[in-house]
Amino acid sequence: MLLLSLATLTLAAAPADVTIDVAQKREPVSKYVYGQFIEHLGRCIYGGLWAEMLEDRKFYYPVTGEMPAWEVHAGKKVSWEGDAHPYEVLVRSPWLILGDKRAVTMTRERPFTGEHTPVVAASEKGNGIQQERLGLRAGRRYVARVVLSGDPTAAPVEVALAWGSGASDRQVATVKSLGSEFETTTLSFVARVTTDNGRLSILSRGSGLLRVGAVSLMPEDNVQGWRPDTLEVVKQLDAPIYRWPGGNFVSGYDWKDGIGDRDRRPPRKNPAWKGVEPNDVGLDEFMTLVRELGTEPYIAVNTGLGGVESAAEQVEYVNGAATTKWGARRAANGHAAPYGVKWWGIGNEMYGDWQLGHMPLKDYVAKHRRVVDAMKAADSSIEPIAVGAVGDWSKEMLASAASHMTHISEHTYWQDKPDVPAHVAQAVAAVRRIADAHRGYRKSLPSLRGRDIRIALDEWNYWYGPFEYGELGTRYFLQDALGAAAALHEMVRNSDLYFMANYAQTVNVIGAIKTTATAAEMEPTGLVLALYRKQFGVTPVAISGVPAPLDAVAALTPDGRSLTVAVVNPTDEPRSLSLKVAGGSLSGRGRRWVLTGKDRWAGNRPGEPRGVDVSDAAVAPGPLELGPLSVSLFSFDLARSAR
Repeated sequence: MLLLSLATLTLAAAPADVTIDVAQKREPVSKYVYGQFIEHLGRCIYGGLWAEMLEDRKFYYPVTGEMPAWEVHAGKKVSWEGDAHPYEVLVRSPWLILGDKRAVTMTRERPFTGEHTPVVAASEKGNGIQQERLGLRAGRRYVARVVLSGDPTAAPVEVALAWGSGASDRQVATVKSLGSEFETTTLSFVARVTTDNGRLSILSRGSGLLRVGAVSLMPEDNVQGWRPDTLEVVKQLDAPIYRWPGGNFVSGYDWKDGIGDRDRRPPRKNPAWKGVEPNDVGLDEFMTLVRELGTEPYIAVNTGLGGVESAAEQVEYVNGAATTKWGARRAANGHAAPYGVKWWGIGNEMYGDWQLGHMPLKDYVAKHRRVVDAMKAADSSIEPIAVGAVGDWSKEMLASAASHMTHISEHTYWQDKPDVPAHVAQAVAAVRRIADAHRGYRKSLPSLRGRDIRIALDEWNYWYGPFEYGELGTRYFLQDALGAAAALHEMVRNSDLYFMANYAQTVNVIGAIKTTATAAEMEPTGLVLALYRKQFGVTPVAISGVPAPLDAVAALTPDGRSLTVAVVNPTDEPRSLSLKVAGGSLSGRGRRWVLTGKDRWAGNRPGEPRGVDVSDAAVAPGPLELGPLSVSLFSFDLARSAR
């Protein structure tokens, strides 16, 4: 047995000969392959990126006091729907009734927003509404915004933030007067205890009627409405572009619902997914986010249920001068200067019968052309990205609408495989299959002669397992990080075709980052994206001799002074590569970054020590040592003669 172990170690330690030719260069890797995608789905934006702490703050559901507001939902026993593992879904109002249960009714007469507004019949003993399950941190300041109207005798109104059940476990502020018109009052609180079950209540001890138009609660340190703790982690990705707002969501979304006074924007049923869309995040909030992140926006328009005119008006709102109709509306909303958005997605997955507004391919090609013509009439500088899907759909779009696109979208998702090498290899095969298909289109389609229409892989990821972080809130593990790295490798190998790639999605929903109410953490896949974005080179160079199932790519840094080599080892054994550099030589010591964990199921959770992380250390030129189940990225300076 000892002899067998020694033989195994000797075999594992024997380095494979790998050659890198720094003189054989490929087209530079586009920075946009490190893009991200956020959608109005589950807890990606609301409950993840956006700082609002209240559910149904504008009363989409009638306040009846019926509990529980959340019900456990179990999807089908397939990986796309969480393997039938249960998760919570809000199905009725989360607002409890305080005092007399008959004291709260809903009125449709001049509702503040949406279809109805709650009315509280005040009483001396106190009647009102309350929401629980709020995540509070001790010492943190919170800002509430209440929009109220009513009889003067219903004042004063007590607004309280509570963190316990005792009389002293709360802070109370008052709204001293009420009028017949809705007025907004901002109140400040400081939590004294950390809890996951904080409560916000609105209570009247007077007489007459109190109307509650809208309520908001955010940490005071929010960044123009965005969660600061989530933003801190998101910034580590340094993604150069963000796609928004969908996804399936966009095909039923009216962008006009998401502009103007946030409290007045109507809440809607999410058109494609579960839950309520409060419309708190719209075009202007998205633009605030991308500016805060120092990234570029990529906006998808509704070509499902949406029409040609709406798409053109959306471009005018975003990019039009303040003298245009919709540019003036943007200016009136506090944004005088045009945003200058360049990248526009013309619909989403319109090939699928699951998509709202799905139509036959021939009809959609005609609609795509009409939409692009109208959008370009509003701003001729935009770059439209068409809906594609390898096969008949992409082929016909390219054959009949190549003049109406600058790039074409593709999507790919992968599920679980029983062993890690196969789990990783499927990602590589999928990215390669799309590239191979488009190489074929370039050879066979006359419409592509003289055109360079590249791929925007604007949704890609693993998608399997329980929804632990809300709808589509799957976890990710070390094996998925290895696959994400290998997928990037295949994009590097096809750098002449892949112009953009948008990891789907950024937060919670099949996300690179996961959050609780009070914490945010990078998933293993997110760590891969951040590592490659920061450390991997730009100009791919030829690499050969890499033994399967290892996956390796090499690239020069922008200045050509350093060589970076990235290797995925999906096996349980350490490996070693003996590196030969043709056309140059390495100079001095280098650096190595290693992402790994204890086993394939190692992962990370918000607020807990990481099970997967990246370490780095100086290394000398020589064999590249690769730990089991690891992503290793090396950087070496090149000798001056090799540059």
